[in-house]
Amino acid sequence: MKKSRLYPFERNRYFYGKLLTVRDFESEQKYFNDKRRLLNRLLFGSGVLSGMSVVAVDDKTVSVEMGVAIDYIGREVVIPAPVTMKLSMIEGFTNNEYKKNVYLCVAYDEKGKEPVHSVGNASVRSDEVSEYNRVLESYRLFINETAPAPSSFEFAQLMENIVTLYEKDNVRITQRMPKYVSPGEVVEVKLVVEKTLQTPRIAFSYDYELSGFRNVGDSNGTIAFQEPGDAQDTEYTVTYQLKAPLEGGGFAELLVPAQLAKLTIGDAPVPIDASVKQTIEVVTIPVAERILEDWHNRSLEQAVEGSADKSICLAKISLLQMGPTYMIEKVDRMPYGEYIESTTLTQRLARSGGGAALHRFFASAETEDLEYGAKPTLDVKYHPDRNEFDFKLGIPRPQHLYDEIATGTMEVALEAIGKTGGFFFSRGKKNYVSDEIVHGLGEGQVSIVVGLEETDESGHASGAGAKKQVYYGQSDVFKGTEFEPDIPNVSLGTVVYPEKGTFRIGMKLQGETESTASVIAVRWWAFKSLGTSAKSVAQQEAQLESDWLEAAADKEQQ
Repeated sequence: MKKSRLYPFERNRYFYGKLLTVRDFESEQKYFNDKRRLLNRLLFGSGVLSGMSVVAVDDKTVSVEMGVAIDYIGREVVIPAPVTMKLSMIEGFTNNEYKKNVYLCVAYDEKGKEPVHSVGNASVRSDEVSEYNRVLESYRLFINETAPAPSSFEFAQLMENIVTLYEKDNVRITQRMPKYVSPGEVVEVKLVVEKTLQTPRIAFSYDYELSGFRNVGDSNGTIAFQEPGDAQDTEYTVTYQLKAPLEGGGFAELLVPAQLAKLTIGDAPVPIDASVKQTIEVVTIPVAERILEDWHNRSLEQAVEGSADKSICLAKISLLQMGPTYMIEKVDRMPYGEYIESTTLTQRLARSGGGAALHRFFASAETEDLEYGAKPTLDVKYHPDRNEFDFKLGIPRPQHLYDEIATGTMEVALEAIGKTGGFFFSRGKKNYVSDEIVHGLGEGQVSIVVGLEETDESGHASGAGAKKQVYYGQSDVFKGTEFEPDIPNVSLGTVVYPEKGTFRIGMKLQGETESTASVIAVRWWAFKSLGTSAKSVAQQEAQLESDWLEAAADKEQQ
């Protein structure tokens, strides 16, 4: 399989007295090598099995760890020991320009080993002839200064629809979306901008046209990318979503007209030469089955020879120009994800459900109180780095009757004057006005009812609770009866401040009344008027449910 083309498999047939030649021994090796490589290619695919990590040692040197890979025609590529090399010493690296990205690749290579004198050839030739006694299955590291096309990878061809919007001057802009989609499914479109570190800032925007698709989210037909001023990346991704048609069996299209695209590199506008169109098939069967159908319909030539000349890209190395030379700024290992996973690992992941867990979404929620009468709110944030949704619910506080009543007490000390036992609020005064009292029902009109509170401890055993009684209105109507209070004859009044949510209590002593009390306790009750326009509790709950459904519908449309 030196050229990847399959020949019919032949193996030696041995018989007694057979004369074995070089051709026979080579056929023996080729038979087993070609079969193993064919199975490698078709069963396992291509990519790194283990190791081969690339790290920067200093500004101009990289190190490649030992490892094993299978190339695109099934040959095993083995790096038996770590290798450290300067970039300038690696095949393919040129010194014509330093502000660029270079791609370190590995490929299978064979080398002769152990040269020996060829006795047979010396008998027929006059000069001395040497031949290699061994063939070393080795590897070759080299540099590509051109990025591989994303569509050149086999699995990308099967699963993705990729178009190039612009590629020139160390800048490449591509757009990727799934090749197949189910009816009504939301499709993620990825705009990928690749550049070198020293390329000036890039701004790119375009308007797109849809056929079959519908906009979802915030795109609304216009996509814009602006590279941050302090960015130190060589690749940026912008995503937006489209919704596929509700019926299967057809196609949906996304068109980016060249005249509606604007690209700026630095301060210079750059024209976009051609329009691009991506077409997706809307399938009625599961997408995975449609992809497997393409996989199974490949010809043997497509399966084996399609990528015969392709190497494995181990790292993308970003270079900075430093005067007349360069330095390694960044190393991105395996930029195209060319790995081969163990079948044992994938089977165990499938059995344990680990594969499904990789696509699981998580959610957290919190609530906040809103003022009564406000509309419910729903705020949702998605964190793609951890597959998590944050829900924040704003729920208006309900208004109930028992929330409109408040009560409390206020005590005023009395002062005895003279020998008659008369009690006054202070020396020479017969009235008293309290400080502002907060009733706790908020702003608005309230009604205040006040009364004098008396504690009667007579007739109770030691330690028993005192008996309380409150007198509303004129307490002197009880004079001369068994219910006559032992408190001064006081008239009460109130003043309310609706805008503050407070009130004051005023008291006036009516004449000179004998009493043993030293403190007047005033009990107050505050009632907030609901008014004729207030809604019942049932009406409030119905309105709350309606507002909540409206907020959720608005969020789904967004």
